[in-house]
Amino acid sequence: MKPARLGVGIVGAGHVGPVLGAALAGAGHALVGISGGGDRVEVMLPGLPVLDVPTIVERAELVILAVPTDQLAGLVEGLAATGAWQPGQLVVHTAAEHGVEVLEPARAAGAIPLAIHPAMAFTGTTLDLTRLRDAVCAVTAPAPVLPIAQALVVELGAEPVVVAEADRADYATAVALATEVGERVVGDALARLADIGVARPVRLLGPIVRSSVERALSRAPSHPEADTIGDDLEAL
Repeated sequence: MKPARLGVGIVGAGHVGPVLGAALAGAGHALVGISGGGDRVEVMLPGLPVLDVPTIVERAELVILAVPTDQLAGLVEGLAATGAWQPGQLVVHTAAEHGVEVLEPARAAGAIPLAIHPAMAFTGTTLDLTRLRDAVCAVTAPAPVLPIAQALVVELGAEPVVVAEADRADYATAVALATEVGERVVGDALARLADIGVARPVRLLGPIVRSSVERALSRAPSHPEADTIGDDLEAL
């Protein structure tokens, strides 16, 4: 069964929004606009109209809120106050820290709230489209619409993993710890090698870092694989 095609609007022109937009466009969805421009957007999404946020919400069947976490709640509430959210509209945010509770003002207006966080460090370039294929996305959604969120992740090219609403804070802490510690330790090691005159320190440390991470992951407790998610957006 062929998945339903959606008109997708992107709020946020940073590293994440344009990449997710490009991935969904590659899966056959139609992009209606993005809330910011710049070189990154032009490279990732050439010719996509730059629109104001209310217009994006008005035109889109799926709204992706790829904004900084500290701006998310205010944005959702502000749009609800103006009556922007529409019944049946899919609203996805990408913040690690939140489940769907932060989208309650949109849900109260009849929108369908979904929380999808790709667990990867974005560069904002086409390289991320390749990395998405090896990535996992944390998914939180009300039980009746959880398959929709999972199917969207599959269309991004990633693997969905369900994280309960109550567990989002712990999930975000784990992701932040892995990211921050890794960047800090590797950065310090690179600086030390550069200080002693080692040429191409990245080339030297790359294999060490990758093999160390692989060894650490191989020692982690294993868990049963999640069931394969069907490609079924016709439920919309």
